Amino acid sequence: MKKIRFVFIALAAAAALGCRNKEMAALNQLEKDRFMVKVERPAVRALDEEILLTGSAKALDEAVLFPRVSGKLLKNVLTEGDPVKKDETVAVIERDEPGVVFEPAPVPSTLTGVVGRIYQDVGTNVTPQTPIALVVNQRQVRVKVDLPERYLGSVRIGQNATVSVEAFPDRFFSGKVYRISPVIDMASRSVPIEVLVDNADNRLKSGMFTQVKLIVGHSDASLTVPASCIQQDGAGSYVFIAAGGFAARRNVVTGIKTVEYTQIKSGLRDKDSVIIFGLYGLKDASKLEIVKN
Repeated sequence: MKKIRFVFIALAAAAALGCRNKEMAALNQLEKDRFMVKVERPAVRALDEEILLTGSAKALDEAVLFPRVSGKLLKNVLTEGDPVKKDETVAVIERDEPGVVFEPAPVPSTLTGVVGRIYQDVGTNVTPQTPIALVVNQRQVRVKVDLPERYLGSVRIGQNATVSVEAFPDRFFSGKVYRISPVIDMASRSVPIEVLVDNADNRLKSGMFTQVKLIVGHSDASLTVPASCIQQDGAGSYVFIAAGGFAARRNVVTGIKTVEYTQIKSGLRDKDSVIIFGLYGLKDASKLEIVKN
């Protein structure tokens, strides 16, 4: 039985080697200046041009609380994560002026939300300039990103946006653009914008690193080619097509671009055979050997 199995394996290996030798022989028979390429005809597709921007999440409302008097922190009434209502006491300050007795002074919250941070320990000397606590309202969060200037005409107030965070890689949050800065940053040539996201389940936290996806272009029916076959030089964009066994350069005007496809506004017809593989070293009038998929 072992001998039969060994013979079978040997025959299979010999067959594979024979096929490989035939392929190598076919390659050797090709002219040295002939390129093996694959081609594809342009296809009509619907395209969405998307951009991905990075930024940080911040609660819609945030307030740092300060004491109204100087003294010692007598007590932190609430701790981090506790819900708080507007005017509710978060901490109490004991005034320590010698020879005078005062009632403890409360530090009230200025908004309804959650205690996000307690800054001071009990017994700490504080003044009206000492931060005591941070209160946040995270029912909605705003995400600030920098939009490149060239996309300013493609983004508007109320436009849909998709937000993602590393903490929940499989979850996407829907938001809308609600603020666009009226001025452009001269150094970065970008426009600060903010996206507002509902956060009823409180998953998004103030300070989270975020990614925002915006659609800045759309076409229902466009002539497209794989993005990888678009070439660039000083004269602009171009592709190679296969014509009569030779490569022919075609200058093209491109439009919407995605990761996979690029819109061709002019320069190609739907019957052209666009070279999509074997482009390295290819030149106008190069001899071709077309490999079928």
